[in-house]
Amino acid sequence: MSDDNRIVQAAQFLLEEHRTRKPFGPIPASCAAHTVDEAYAVQEAFHALMAATHGPVAGYKIALTTPVMQQMVGFHEPVSGAILAQTIQQSPCTIRSTDYGRLGVECEIAVRLEADLPVTPAPYSRDHITAAIGAVMAAFELIDDRNADYAQFAPQIFSIIADNAWNGGIVLGPPATDWRTVDLAAVHGTMVINDAVVGEGYGRDVMGHPLDALVWLANGLAKRGKRLSRGMVVMTGSIVATKFVHPGDRVRFCMDDIGEVRLSVA
Repeated sequence: MSDDNRIVQAAQFLLEEHRTRKPFGPIPASCAAHTVDEAYAVQEAFHALMAATHGPVAGYKIALTTPVMQQMVGFHEPVSGAILAQTIQQSPCTIRSTDYGRLGVECEIAVRLEADLPVTPAPYSRDHITAAIGAVMAAFELIDDRNADYAQFAPQIFSIIADNAWNGGIVLGPPATDWRTVDLAAVHGTMVINDAVVGEGYGRDVMGHPLDALVWLANGLAKRGKRLSRGMVVMTGSIVATKFVHPGDRVRFCMDDIGEVRLSVA
């Protein structure tokens, strides 16, 4: 089987797994990705298949941005996935748990771009990235791990990348357009579920500075011949460990000097 055929077959496998709500598992050996580049090629083919129901790529998420998460999965660099247009929601909103295999929530700084970041003049620096940002927001990433067996996490990293890095959508808080007055590395965030504080962290917990995650993404996409475009939203990585939520839960994430985001689970 040619490499192109394997990639298409793997993407079709993922589409069917999602359609039938199968638990997460490795892509069959006959079409599985064997390298990071192949995993991203499958992911992009999967995006194309998902577009009919979930819309086009409207942004990106970045995962594995902390050493503890990288050590957990045995993969020592971040990974990215796409955010599809119809999976973007605004705070406050209600999320139906039955729409997910298993619903997790991550707490992040999101950015909205006001300028393109084309393939050239990559590689980008933080200064390039800063100039392209129009607003930042407190945000939730909705994670659907489809009841993955975490004991088998590390051997399946290529399947996780191919499966859009488990992105199930995002929820955005109100945009802060005066964000340049805020030290994004020092900003503090707190996650609350049902009035109980369940996690907290700082912007610097994401690769030392959340905008460095965006630099990594822009340069990584450029190497694959892809660009970040004006209007796209980028999730820079969670400052709080993933929390799995259940019907009846009320979730809030507040970031000092940026704002807050809320959701309820039905």
